[in-house]
Amino acid sequence: MAANKTRPSTADPIAFLNDVTNERRRNDGFAVLRMMQSITKLDPVLWGPSMIGFGQYSYKYASGREGDALAVGFSPRSDALALYGLTIAPGAEDLLARLGRHRTGAACLYIPSLAEVDTEVLQELIRLGHTYMTTADFTLG
Repeated sequence: MAANKTRPSTADPIAFLNDVTNERRRNDGFAVLRMMQSITKLDPVLWGPSMIGFGQYSYKYASGREGDALAVGFSPRSDALALYGLTIAPGAEDLLARLGRHRTGAACLYIPSLAEVDTEVLQELIRLGHTYMTTADFTLG
């Protein structure tokens, strides 16, 4: 079975963020990094070439495929800040309704800028998401 393409690396997540050319996206990235680090009490890890993660969880499918993924994290994409692990925990939907301007897709939350969301709600989503992703059983049928 093929290994996951997105794995933790030894690359420096701070250097990665410093190289983001869009100033707003870079500044928002550093702000989210500080939030996630403060909430999770973990150091950031660069997963693949562009995802900064905090913690990880293991999953296993009935087919036998299994792996590890970042628990919560983000990536400063060109059109929005993509956040991972914040949308599937019980209670996330209620928080998303209060977040401000955003969109969701698959397991991702996209925000155009931190200025357009309630950062207190975002911090609660991070807290809730990290707790859920690191304590739930991800054996999938």
